[in-house]
Amino acid sequence: MKRTLLGLLFTGLILSAGVYTYLREPDLVPDVSTVTVSTGDIVDTVGATGALEAVTTVQVGSQVSGKIEELYADFNSIVRAGEVIARLEPSLFETQVEQARANLIRAEADVERLTVSLEDARTKLTRAEGLSARDLIPESELEAAQVALRSAEAQLRSSNAQMTQAEASVNQARVNLGHTIITAPIDGIVISRSVDVGQTVAASMSAPILFLLAADLTKMKVNANIDESDVGQIRPGQVVTFRVDAYPEEEFQGTVSQVRLEPIVVENVVTYATQIDVPNNDLKLKPGMTATVTLEIARRDDVTRIPNAALRFRPTDDMFAALNMPVPEQPQGGRGRPGLESAGADGDGPGDGGGQGGDPAERQQMRERFQNMSEEERAAARQRLQAEGGGRGGGAAVGPDGRGGRRNRAAPADAVPTTERGATTIDALFGPLAVPESKGQVWIYSGNELKPTMLTLGVSDGAYTELLGPEVPPGTELVTNITMAEGVPSRPTGATSSPLIPQRGRRR
Repeated sequence: MKRTLLGLLFTGLILSAGVYTYLREPDLVPDVSTVTVSTGDIVDTVGATGALEAVTTVQVGSQVSGKIEELYADFNSIVRAGEVIARLEPSLFETQVEQARANLIRAEADVERLTVSLEDARTKLTRAEGLSARDLIPESELEAAQVALRSAEAQLRSSNAQMTQAEASVNQARVNLGHTIITAPIDGIVISRSVDVGQTVAASMSAPILFLLAADLTKMKVNANIDESDVGQIRPGQVVTFRVDAYPEEEFQGTVSQVRLEPIVVENVVTYATQIDVPNNDLKLKPGMTATVTLEIARRDDVTRIPNAALRFRPTDDMFAALNMPVPEQPQGGRGRPGLESAGADGDGPGDGGGQGGDPAERQQMRERFQNMSEEERAAARQRLQAEGGGRGGGAAVGPDGRGGRRNRAAPADAVPTTERGATTIDALFGPLAVPESKGQVWIYSGNELKPTMLTLGVSDGAYTELLGPEVPPGTELVTNITMAEGVPSRPTGATSSPLIPQRGRRR
């Protein structure tokens, strides 16, 4: 009996220890994810879509109505200026010319008849004046002769006007007859033909379009629609790359030539047309192709790059506890977002809470005071803060993608009207792009400790950001995340080894 009881007791202890070991909560071992500082190129770009067009296109129409009798050009035909490309049936216009000529002949005959009548009236007036001087005729006959002369002169003038009108009608009829022959206005290529032989065209309020000519397909343009949030970074002369579906593996290049000021609003989305000049010497690009455009805003070659994932990392209190580290104080703007607040208005440094030493209560008080100001007082306060901190601070906040949130503000230009600045286009008056500069913070995991490092950042392409200072050697590992991964159970420091006393794992 004793042996049986001892065996049962021993078996129960073993089972209890096994169950406890199985059910005991495992310790949490922090897993630190890092990225590496590297060197390379950074290109800040803006994306858009557009359509390819010929630089110069001319619509060839008909100024008169009629039926198409002949076509001498077709799609893709190369034509020269003055070359006949179409002809309308001329019979109706030839008849109009003959009718106008007949009217002109009749008007000329009327002029000759009235000229003879005028000479006769002058002769009669001369005879009447001689007779009246000798008192051989009454005064009324002399007056009648004078009236007849003036009437003959007026009729002759009217007849001359009618003859001039008839001459104009003849010329108009001849011009209309000439318009039945359609010629190419420029040297170019036919890219569109809208009529066929036998078709009737009607020229009433507007000329019907017969052909569309492109002047030179070796030079083309892309009309890209740039979003209003990006148009402020576009300047003439910027390098542009784009792709078309016809050649998915080939990249074409062009330059910005014009940013048009006419806004295009589609479903409350505002875009601006930007013209991009594109060489097309091999004639691969065709009018109407859709181009996926990438505009190069800024480029930095062979610079030290900080991965944006490291700039977005914000350690929490639980992460510090998992690493057995005390939570550091964050005077630059509170825990969780150290070093990412924009430089204060007084320029004391990044993340100083608008020049208030980083105290949340003082910042809130300043916000309330600013909200209670009038518009004039707010404008004066902004100008005063810019004047005090523009030369020292002015750094831009780093957004969640690592790009500079605000650009350095340039000094206002003189209030000179645009039309009096001596420029021929508005594009020449756009100032150069401001050099981006912002503040950011990264964390280095060294010796089981997290160490913050403040950085001055430059151009960003969304994945990497240029490092301006201080120097961080390439290959340095920067923390991007800390996770609590379940690892092999381990005994916390100072814990008893008794399997019967419950143990606690590390803090989550």
